[in-house]
Amino acid sequence: MIELIKVNKSYSGIVKAVDDLTLTIPEGQITGFLGPNGAGKTTTIKIIAGVLNADSGSITINGTDIRENPLEAKIQFGYVPDNPDMFLRLKGMEYLNFMADMYNVESSLRKDRIQELSESFEMEAALNDQIQSYSHGMRQKIVIMGVLIHDPSVWILDEPMTGLDPKSSYTLKEMMKGHAAAGKTVFFSTHVLEVAEKLCDKVAIINKGKLLFYGTMDEIREHFRSNGSLEKIFLELTENE
Repeated sequence: MIELIKVNKSYSGIVKAVDDLTLTIPEGQITGFLGPNGAGKTTTIKIIAGVLNADSGSITINGTDIRENPLEAKIQFGYVPDNPDMFLRLKGMEYLNFMADMYNVESSLRKDRIQELSESFEMEAALNDQIQSYSHGMRQKIVIMGVLIHDPSVWILDEPMTGLDPKSSYTLKEMMKGHAAAGKTVFFSTHVLEVAEKLCDKVAIINKGKLLFYGTMDEIREHFRSNGSLEKIFLELTENE
């Protein structure tokens, strides 16, 4: 579970990127985080992951406060950032072992986990190559694999399907469904509203740092008295805002 209570974040003391945001992401569900460019999605996700500090408010991961106990909180989740261009001089296998070391994954377990993930994302042949030689999609896959290697209970994913080929995108979506079905937490941002509509149990819509709506597709249609697609409702909602 992820819980945000009255979270605020401003840049230069002027631009409010996150505005009094209160949101609870439950276990056992896939929650999509939607909003136009500059709405505050990535800032919110970075605050949840402890990359940025909020100006005020509290964030807890499975009941652990990210500010008060950052290491204990961070072991609970896996975070895929919006940019996969990192550790480019490492080989794929070196990066995965580095991530496994960070999370104290035992040797026997990590070997099986690396094999399983590399087969799922068809990366076996590339693990001995440097990440800087990878395409954008391959970099995205190796980052996702590194994030999942310690099997965290909470997944925090910022545009995770960007650059993925159709098969890998399908694989990730099936993994997300399986993770939620196991009673664990999936929270991801996306600009692809069709994916959110088909995949998510709930969606949170944000604009200008404010939460505009949070609920299921049935709830959003009932609230806005619409039988239209999520895309239509989203455009009307954010344009009116």
